[in-house]
Amino acid sequence: MEMKSYADLLDLQKVDLQIDRLLHDRENLPELVLYKTAHGKVEELTVAEADAVEQLKQTARSLDRTQGELGLAETKLEREQLRLYSGGMSARDADYLRREVEMLRSNKAKMEDELLRLMESSEDLEQAAEAAKTELEKLTIEKNRLAAVIKDEWRVLDAELARREARKAELLPSIDADMVALYEEQRALKGGVGVAALEDSVCGGCHLSLTAAEQLDAKRSDPPRCIHCRRILVV
Repeated sequence: MEMKSYADLLDLQKVDLQIDRLLHDRENLPELVLYKTAHGKVEELTVAEADAVEQLKQTARSLDRTQGELGLAETKLEREQLRLYSGGMSARDADYLRREVEMLRSNKAKMEDELLRLMESSEDLEQAAEAAKTELEKLTIEKNRLAAVIKDEWRVLDAELARREARKAELLPSIDADMVALYEEQRALKGGVGVAALEDSVCGGCHLSLTAAEQLDAKRSDPPRCIHCRRILVV
């Protein structure tokens, strides 16, 4: 293989590492973590607000029903009390009506307690729904802000990626296809580094020294390979 091709292979490795770094940066923006957190909270608050609103509706229906029943109970109680106080009935009927009035009073008191409980619950639910709505609006604004920041940063990174990809496309035709295949295979196995230069008897990939005999053996190979890490070695 010609020296120019080996030099291009080293350039290809450099470009690929730059592409790897840019892709890593693209997927690991600090704002992405914050965005995901904000998105999760927005979803939680959306559910919380919807639940509070639905419970508020159910409570309002219960309030209306209880108020209606209480109104009927009050009317009946007033009617039965008037009958009791008007007299003109046997002792047995009067005793029965007296017990009926006591039961109606007890039921009325229970309904009043239930009405009070529902009113307090409604107030609590209104506050919860309003708090969730306020927090949701605030978080949605922050989520949208982060999305805009991420979009801008991705635009810059994608432009640089496009330049690196274009440079890679320029290099590939000058390198033998089999060599590219071997290089890609080693890249996958060796943490993204498939080729390394030999400088001062040290492999630039694994950073281990090669003896003079090992260097001679490497030069005789086609392509040269580091005896330690098996990366393509440019000597």
